[in-house]
Amino acid sequence: QVQLVESGGGLVRAGDSLRLSCVASGRTFSRSGAGWFHQAPGKEREFVAQITPGGGFTYYADSVKGRFTISRDNAKNTMYLQMNSLKPEDTAVYYCAARSGPYSERTTDFASWGQGTQVTVSS
Repeated sequence: QVQLVESGGGLVRAGDSLRLSCVASGRTFSRSGAGWFHQAPGKEREFVAQITPGGGFTYYADSVKGRFTISRDNAKNTMYLQMNSLKPEDTAVYYCAARSGPYSERTTDFASWGQGTQVTVSS
């Protein structure tokens, strides 16, 4: 399995930007699909974005399309989530995850998870 560590969360105001990073250990990360999920208090963990192993294809939840950008640098074993025009409803713990296999938005299809990083957006 791949070990993942997120960073970059914080407290920002509505309209601000943040960039989350996810550093992976293990030689299989470059061959793994990877994604970001978030979980708000009292809610289930939800899909945010996903990127294919080579970075050629990306997928987004409708709620973040046009505002968030997922990317990866396999030479650095790192994935990013650039979040622009943040809204209070983006407040959540953000998790990165990795999996083998085709595209999926289901948390149960991801074998490796980070510990999460808190993003709080004030109005």
